[in-house]
Amino acid sequence: MTETTHPSRRTVVTALGAAAVVALPAWPETARAADGASGAAANGPVLDTHPATEPSGTHVREVGGTHVVFQYGTVLPAFDGWRTHERTRDYLSLDKRWRFRFDPEDRGLDEGWQSPRHDDRSWGRIDVPAAWDLLDTPGFGSETAPFGRGTAFDDGYAWYRTTVDVPASWRARHVRIAFLAAGYSAEVWLDGKHLGKHEGANSPFALPVAGALRPGTRQTIAVRVFRRASYTDYTSTTPQPVTDDHELPYKPVDYWPYAGLTRSAWIEAVPQVTVAKLLVSAANGRLEAHAVVENHGPTGFDGRLTLDPGRGSGGRPVVVAARIAARSAGVVRVSVPIPHAPLWSPASPHTLTARATLTAGRTPGPQVDTLSTVYGVRELTVADAQLRLNGEPLFLKGLNWHEETAAHGRAMTPAEYDRELGQVTAVGANFIRNCVYNRHPFVYDWADEHGVLVMDDIDTMWLNTAQEKLQTERYGLARALALTMAWNQHNHPSVILWGLQNESEIDADGAPVYRAWLADLKAAVKTVDLTARPVTWASNTSNDPAFDLADVVGFNEYFGYFYGKDADLGPTLDAVHAKYPDKPILITENGTWAIAGTHGPSTTQGTEEWQAASFTAHWAQVSARSEFVAGFTYWVLKDYKERAGYNQAYNGISVMGLVTFADERPKLVHDAFRKAVNPRDK
Repeated sequence: MTETTHPSRRTVVTALGAAAVVALPAWPETARAADGASGAAANGPVLDTHPATEPSGTHVREVGGTHVVFQYGTVLPAFDGWRTHERTRDYLSLDKRWRFRFDPEDRGLDEGWQSPRHDDRSWGRIDVPAAWDLLDTPGFGSETAPFGRGTAFDDGYAWYRTTVDVPASWRARHVRIAFLAAGYSAEVWLDGKHLGKHEGANSPFALPVAGALRPGTRQTIAVRVFRRASYTDYTSTTPQPVTDDHELPYKPVDYWPYAGLTRSAWIEAVPQVTVAKLLVSAANGRLEAHAVVENHGPTGFDGRLTLDPGRGSGGRPVVVAARIAARSAGVVRVSVPIPHAPLWSPASPHTLTARATLTAGRTPGPQVDTLSTVYGVRELTVADAQLRLNGEPLFLKGLNWHEETAAHGRAMTPAEYDRELGQVTAVGANFIRNCVYNRHPFVYDWADEHGVLVMDDIDTMWLNTAQEKLQTERYGLARALALTMAWNQHNHPSVILWGLQNESEIDADGAPVYRAWLADLKAAVKTVDLTARPVTWASNTSNDPAFDLADVVGFNEYFGYFYGKDADLGPTLDAVHAKYPDKPILITENGTWAIAGTHGPSTTQGTEEWQAASFTAHWAQVSARSEFVAGFTYWVLKDYKERAGYNQAYNGISVMGLVTFADERPKLVHDAFRKAVNPRDK
């Protein structure tokens, strides 16, 4: 390994010949809560507090030539513990019934609800994972139920508490509490000690518990979750939006902001010397692996790392030295021939499993830690206005979709994921856009296994120039979300595009700010991604002043619905291609609406016939230009919940889907989409 030679403002620890290492970044021994006090206008909704920069301390540092993402003073770890338990690690599931209490007046912190001594016996109960929206909201999935009633409209703070029996054997372990999601933000305490705060409703995070853990005892975990109100009054005929410039999104948007601990949580105890992350890139008959190893112990580690490329790869395990100084993180890089590994593609979604194993000593010694990852061999390129997979041009027959059901909101069960995502393949789609937030890890695993291509997105929706400037120059939450997206989804062969934003503001004076913001987000994902996936975004215009920065030109279009005529799409595509002749174009959204069961002429808005005819017209214009259009992404798979009252919302249900929200009944457009022939299949 090449040693790090560049000085920096952080201490650089000299490698011992096997891996360049850096000292773990400083993190407060006692993490403090956000600066300032909660605030709101008189009698108005409570707003959350914010530190000077986003609270997780997310940043990238170069370690031996590899860019590593750090959060909360440690490497951002792999989150496979929700489904895969490594034999060298201990896991304690937090998926169970917790004590729960709303805190609308924000009294809990002052009254010590985070303390293990607080008496919570009078509190209610809630499942983890679950969205508190579904705790008590009759008719949540109905189009006719009254809007604005139930826990779906309880905003501000709410508290979760539970106890855990910490094994005595964890005294010599590095322990972290992992959450796959907490909406919108969460602060966590262990026995009254504040571990940290996370912001961003749909990205996982892991908090180290050093200094708070007392192995061999029963300890109390307290979590304070916050959701900003969308409006001051949900039942008003002229609702007034509630905004916060620091949050993403900063204002009400047209999807439901589900609240609570909406995905799995667990405690993970790993060895003091541990493989925190395994980054892999597989192409051209080789597997390039970057094992990020942390040493949380007081002495240096001198051992070996074995990289097994997995059964079916044709490769053999390779053993290299692994030397990591005390209190440091290092990267051990391994290159392994995989001569028999099959290619991954939608038609043949072959996956393999690589495993990194740490052993102590210069000779094969005791096993210290293991970490595995699933990967696929595929090559993604952009050339001559085409997006190509393994050298073959792609046409993406795609669907936008929201991660929710009427029964569980965003806390979906595996059976619900299988059913929802099964509808994608049932209509012949080969592509999903994860609009406009990261999904549960189940989704990426499912896409890998089923050969469905993915555009991943973050929560950067509908920002204005002021928010773009704030995020780029000071707060950094958008950058943190982009970094964690690329880091967490890095090894998935199904993920082929990084989406940077959705329909954010571009005014004449703000174009330089907008460009700088997108350049910052693009640099973040490109820094992390070893495979150099293309970047794009869902612009609200076909005349975006930053399209030169995109690898794939992406824009939303609603010709014939919000503006213009259906027939305007073709000429618009031709004009964009003329301006950017070397870039593929992707329609990231298009759709209309129909109330299920409403029939009539195809020229009458709101009928199923109109919705189907509009899709057919747009599809014909896109598919006829497949030599430079990389695909079309319909809005949307299923009717969805929103708090913003437009796009024909009934009890907050927008009726733009191929199928209905609660009973998932197909509309005519479902059949039209299914029959649409991918031009690459002709």
